[in-house]
Amino acid sequence: MTNPFFETWSLPFGAPPFDRITPEHFGPAFERGLREHRAEIAAIADNPTPPSFENTIVALEESGRLLTRVDLVFSNLASSHTNDALQAIEREMAPVLARHWNEIYLNERLFRRIDALFNDRLALKLDGESLRVLERYHLDFVRAGAKLEGKARARLAEISERLASLGTDFSQNVLADEQDFVLPLSEEEVAGLPDYARAAAEETAKERSVDAPFAITTARSSVEPFLQFASRRDLRERVFRAWTARGNNNNSHNNLGIVAETVKLRSERARLLGYPTFAHFKLADTMAKTPAAARGLLEEVWPRARKRAEEERDALQERVREDGGNFELAPWDWRYYAEKVRKEKFDLDEQEIKPYLQLPKMIEAAFYTASRLFGLTFHERHDLPLYHPDVRVFEVRRNEEHVGLFYGDYFARPSKRGGAWMSSFREQENLKGWVAPIVVNNCNFPKSEPALLSFDEARTLFHEFGHGLHGLLSRVRYPRLSGTNVARDFVELPSQIFEHWLEEPEILERFAVHAQSGKPMPKSLLERLVRARNFNQGFATVEFLASAFVDLDFHALQDVGDIDVAAFEAKSLAKIGQPKEIVMRHASPHFSHAFQGDGYSAGYYSYMWSEVLDADGFAAFKETKDAFDPAVAKRLYDFVYSSGGTRDFGEAYRQFRGREPKIDALLEGRGLA
Repeated sequence: MTNPFFETWSLPFGAPPFDRITPEHFGPAFERGLREHRAEIAAIADNPTPPSFENTIVALEESGRLLTRVDLVFSNLASSHTNDALQAIEREMAPVLARHWNEIYLNERLFRRIDALFNDRLALKLDGESLRVLERYHLDFVRAGAKLEGKARARLAEISERLASLGTDFSQNVLADEQDFVLPLSEEEVAGLPDYARAAAEETAKERSVDAPFAITTARSSVEPFLQFASRRDLRERVFRAWTARGNNNNSHNNLGIVAETVKLRSERARLLGYPTFAHFKLADTMAKTPAAARGLLEEVWPRARKRAEEERDALQERVREDGGNFELAPWDWRYYAEKVRKEKFDLDEQEIKPYLQLPKMIEAAFYTASRLFGLTFHERHDLPLYHPDVRVFEVRRNEEHVGLFYGDYFARPSKRGGAWMSSFREQENLKGWVAPIVVNNCNFPKSEPALLSFDEARTLFHEFGHGLHGLLSRVRYPRLSGTNVARDFVELPSQIFEHWLEEPEILERFAVHAQSGKPMPKSLLERLVRARNFNQGFATVEFLASAFVDLDFHALQDVGDIDVAAFEAKSLAKIGQPKEIVMRHASPHFSHAFQGDGYSAGYYSYMWSEVLDADGFAAFKETKDAFDPAVAKRLYDFVYSSGGTRDFGEAYRQFRGREPKIDALLEGRGLA
């Protein structure tokens, strides 16, 4: 069998040959990639010459090329367009890959070389970026247990392998529950849904081969419009309960046991490494540094958010009474009555906005913003193979020089996990010559013709594109420091600050044009939209903060024992006084940020930490009265988007902003000042 992974990719820009890659290629490719990487690591560790930066750190950066290529393509397909074969490989490879990296990080001979260089680092007279990559490698190895010995070292390896398998199982269980639930609906049962939501539900029914004209799934893009507009309260409740029960049903996909075991193993791992809790371990290498600092930010915002949410709740309850409803507002009622109140208060409803937010135009708006800020241009390519017909690919240029490739995968489908994210098929580096990045954005927008977005969905598109720019604009030497390889509570700055340009009148006036008439959004509607941007922010902030508090509480446990996940979650929410009408944005059994892998574990707070930075950072543009001020944009490019992990992240922000960040802009932006 000819395996594409064993060849030099000859497509333009080294694009992956998706038309030739099949699941059967991954097993042999992983096997060879692992074998080659082991040999490369052994050669570095057993090198008889004294350690040098070149023969140790640079050699590590150059190792594992095939494995990296295979893993990046595989992990993206396993998330974006999976099937039974890919899921089987994913389950098989999770512990194998964890074991492989354990063997590297716990290689005593290898660590002795890195440790010697680290201890002698000032005498090496390295440039700033080289010193930074040496320091990061040393810290990576120490945090992975390189200083442990004997039984502790062996136990840490066991824990890492088990956690890798648990994260894979968690993710596949959530996807399985999302695939299992589909609610067929008749004409009468979609009463209240606007035309665009009906069209999306009709498309879902066709896609799922349902014997009904309409259908709803538990994809957020399917659920939220239904909860917002469907007049049948009993159906809203049914859909809401299915949505919030993902990973917590009485079936083989239940994640409660996985969450409990994950929390217990993470706690043990942290103690082995000398930390009192997993949260202390995880946050030691972030901007926050400590759980107390992260919690301090959440607690500063929480009372304001809860007070605002309670005011919103009272207004919605009054609206229920006015409508003749003899019931207390429930979580499945909130969005429905919030839409009614918003329409009355601001003369604004989603049906009026959505025809102006066409997906192709919003993509164009994001590209235009990147062009104005950073001089980028985007050229769609139709000559490169794709892994799914819905995907679009663009060559990105800057001053007519090739920057990278950008893949946009925007629509929901059963083979894609929920949510929205950015990833890479190849990361930028300049170690032995320029390597351009290949970046992908995934969203889960409902597919319809024309494809229309809510304002929140348009914001999601801008958010993920901000991450994409972080990968595309990277200008560093070492792969370890490239693009989004930064602290978790810094990585959301490039994505969240980019969201602000969606609300700029210049962007909306230019790109928010009606799907039928082609006319721009009327100025009166634009003004109402801007006035209403803080509407329902109490609800939005509370549902986020609830998840962030629960995440920190799970991972701040010292004596874990046997956890009743549901009871622990309820106790955590009771402690902060969570309003009963608002649920967590992500309940634990489907809280993929925290339990699908290690990425955002004890780190969901980071969205708000980064929001302090992004709100304060965008204020730098507002102070110039020019949202595209060239001098501010250049600093943003130099110190945030292009610099990867080459400098301390607090220092990077200070060099961009000229001072420490302030929380004021965040509170003002959320209407909580």
